[in-house]
Amino acid sequence: MGDAEVVAEAQAIAYRLDPHAVVERRSRAERERRVTLRPAPDVMSQLSALLPVKDGVAVYAVLTREADRLRAAGDVRSRGQIMADTLVGRILGSDAATGATPGVMINLVLSDHVLGGRSDDPGHVEGYGPVPADLGRELAGTTGAWLRRLYATPETGRLVAMDSRARLMPDKLSQLIRLRDQRCRTPWCDAPIRPTDHIEPVAEGGETSETNGQGPCEACNYAKQAPGWQARPNPGPRHHVETTTPTGHHYPSTAPPLIRPRFIETHPGVWTLIA
Repeated sequence: MGDAEVVAEAQAIAYRLDPHAVVERRSRAERERRVTLRPAPDVMSQLSALLPVKDGVAVYAVLTREADRLRAAGDVRSRGQIMADTLVGRILGSDAATGATPGVMINLVLSDHVLGGRSDDPGHVEGYGPVPADLGRELAGTTGAWLRRLYATPETGRLVAMDSRARLMPDKLSQLIRLRDQRCRTPWCDAPIRPTDHIEPVAEGGETSETNGQGPCEACNYAKQAPGWQARPNPGPRHHVETTTPTGHHYPSTAPPLIRPRFIETHPGVWTLIA
């Protein structure tokens, strides 16, 4: 028996021994269906979907059928390439030949030196992370894509500040904070940002501003409401938050630079910033 046959036989035996447990686990698993995105090597991304079996099998069958049809018609792309392009095209409504993706907003942080070809420093794409300069310039010139270019100071990589008088974080300010923080600001938590929240609560005089805003994950946003938790923004070259736990421990959190400054050693032990 091969590995797949062993797994299938084990699942069949488990079902015969306790069919009710299998039904219950399947129902719970279907409620946890989701789509995730992870960075992959060589500036690729791994898009995964955990789906009920009928949906997963049906989606895969549609992609393979389309790949077989196009290959039979003389398409020179590989079967895997056609399946990937078909998936992207049907979700985004894009043209596989041109790569155009109407209505899709790409948040790209890129310095003007990189955009003009005078520097090969990496840029930053929201939801992915650092990207090479050549890909940043390619995204900036993509036909049909909506591009929002954000600029940062070369010394610190800090984005332009925004303030508001609103009680809740406005959409644009929230987007700026998510771009700045990238991941949950709680130390050692690498979960995606869900809400954008005030560091100092409004009820305690906290402002609705970039300085007093942070991007926690959903779990950390709830946890910091418990008694004994406290957070305060501290001044610095980049956004800095000091969190105090109920045990009295203090943990610093500094927003990562989106555009990392470059330094060269001009003399032994002397490093100079290259703009």
